Amino acid sequence: MLQCFYPDHYVDSTYEIDFEALYRKGYRGVVFDIDNTLVPHGAPADEHSTALMDRLRSLGYRVMMISNNKEPRVKSFCDAVGTEYIYKANKPFVKNYRRAMERLQTNQNNTLFVGDQLFTDVWGAKKAGMTTYLVKPIHPKEEIQIVVKRFFERIVLYFYLRDRHGKSVAGQSAVGREDK
Repeated sequence: MLQCFYPDHYVDSTYEIDFEALYRKGYRGVVFDIDNTLVPHGAPADEHSTALMDRLRSLGYRVMMISNNKEPRVKSFCDAVGTEYIYKANKPFVKNYRRAMERLQTNQNNTLFVGDQLFTDVWGAKKAGMTTYLVKPIHPKEEIQIVVKRFFERIVLYFYLRDRHGKSVAGQSAVGREDK
């Protein structure tokens, strides 16, 4: 029942994903969420996010941001890192995930999605058929509606980790573990 929310991969940070190895496996597009995936919520682009986008482009990836946020926030970040974007994406609805792949000229078999939320980012990308990476949020300060979702995410992550690792994770924080 909860498996529809399970990410394909769960890692500590966007910045530890081995994009070189994934490129060798045939992936050609990466779609990112922005807030708490690449930078803290509401923060401007920084040297890490800019360097990552430069690295991905140098490898041959096509990159796009997809965000539920409003255009001023998304545009300022994407202008700084040099990527295209879709704002007010209404994640987890599939339409704009598919639109992102069309604009990147990729498909569900060669496009990755990286985000920090199960019920919007990962669920929508999974419904669109993309390979998903759930990353731990960069910063704990979040808007109240996200805080509420995080409570339910911890429940799903508990079962995800239990199912993925085939053992009890009782007494361990689901958010504090990773899947590599």
